[in-house]
Amino acid sequence: MTVDTATAAEHAWISRAIELATSNVAEGGGPFGALIVRDGEIVATGTNRVTPDLDPTAHAEVTAIRNACRALGDYGLRGCVLVTSCEPCPMCLASALWARVDRIVFAADRDDAAAAGFDDRAFHDALRDPAACPVPVQRIDSADRNAAFAAWSAKADRVDY
Repeated sequence: MTVDTATAAEHAWISRAIELATSNVAEGGGPFGALIVRDGEIVATGTNRVTPDLDPTAHAEVTAIRNACRALGDYGLRGCVLVTSCEPCPMCLASALWARVDRIVFAADRDDAAAAGFDDRAFHDALRDPAACPVPVQRIDSADRNAAFAAWSAKADRVDY
């Protein structure tokens, strides 16, 4: 038996993410919603906009991250919690890691998503075992492969992230 240790605020955030996801379906988007919370306050929300925006990266979590970064005027989300209606797919998880969120909480899991037709197991598997990747990935050697990195390293006014 799993003991629920979530706070009342966390339950409220999850409920809000699920509300966003559910209302997004009626608006033509996918059944996913997310929020970014900092210091107990919702900074930004996002819904899945993949089909309305014709953008395969417009998942709810990525949309919420983009909106929060704009709202906070920062590319990093340290001190923030990503709250999402469903377990993040590998892209969304990687986006949250790049944004440096402190924590991620979700409601439905990948099996619930798969039962609804959103099965990203192949992507999870590809991260665990690159040989399982459903798309060929190949490195092509090039003498100037590090030119952009050299330019970056030499740039005195770069903003490290």
